[in-house]
Amino acid sequence: MSGPSPIFVAGTGRSGTSRLADILGQHPRIHRVPIETRFIVDPGGLRDLADALTIRYDPYVGDDALRRLSDILTVRLVGRRDRDRGHTVPEAIGEKHYWDAVGRLWSELAVDTFDEPLRPAGFGHADWPAGPFEPRGYRRAIPRYFSDRGELIGILRRAIDTMFAGAAADAGKPTWCEKTPFNLLCMDFLWELVPEATIVHIKRHPVAVVASHVDQPWAPPTVAGALAWLKPVYDRWLAWKAAADLTGRRYVEVKAEDLAADWPEQRRALFELLDVDDFETRSTFESHRLENRHDQFAPETRAFVERTLDGVIPAMGYA
Repeated sequence: MSGPSPIFVAGTGRSGTSRLADILGQHPRIHRVPIETRFIVDPGGLRDLADALTIRYDPYVGDDALRRLSDILTVRLVGRRDRDRGHTVPEAIGEKHYWDAVGRLWSELAVDTFDEPLRPAGFGHADWPAGPFEPRGYRRAIPRYFSDRGELIGILRRAIDTMFAGAAADAGKPTWCEKTPFNLLCMDFLWELVPEATIVHIKRHPVAVVASHVDQPWAPPTVAGALAWLKPVYDRWLAWKAAADLTGRRYVEVKAEDLAADWPEQRRALFELLDVDDFETRSTFESHRLENRHDQFAPETRAFVERTLDGVIPAMGYA
């Protein structure tokens, strides 16, 4: 297949997705969007919007989906600065590309807007006027209904191209890579949006993934909590893969441990699968960085984790 395709990196989180995305972005033909953009697969993002304006459409569902997408694109991603990389999503993509895409979306997705008047908070109890700071109206959108889902997907794809391909062009590279771990559970939509995309799923031993989750501020702090968080993710992924037809799909599955065991050869093989020449990147996978979780749990705790993930561990290709 000719030329490098766009790339989505996927995993459970704490499985090597960030390191892999960094490595891919160090290749001279691949631009890494240097932050998790989140607006494609997160709740309220493009995936939810696609259903809300097609198979789940009614005016209220559509209005709610547009409102949530607007909150993500114009509030959350604008105001949240990545703690590790120091920039917001618009800054990471490029302000012009980002706002060109966002500004065009609303005229393509909404027919019109109107203000629904709101009654004062005291209405019905006494003849109270609205307070000086009470909202007098509620802004509503009239969402478009897309009987042809492909038309809507085309609009969303243009927004992605404006942002990601624009950023790649600025970097002088022909394609891009986006990393959000839970791309793992949204592959069907990602391929609907970007049919030619390669999805790279990086795996790590599930016991090490649990151990790493316990130490993260955004994850449950107990082993039982981390297992409750992760096991449904593994179960969903394994059920999807068992039922999925990956024929003709650009899907690459790698183990972090294999990459570390023979990095130069594994790197060469990975880049070959991505249709680019081998390139010696600054970042690598190193065994000692992966093995630091092996002895984190006491023997009885590790046994508990292994029992809980009894079916998951071999299904993910580990002993």
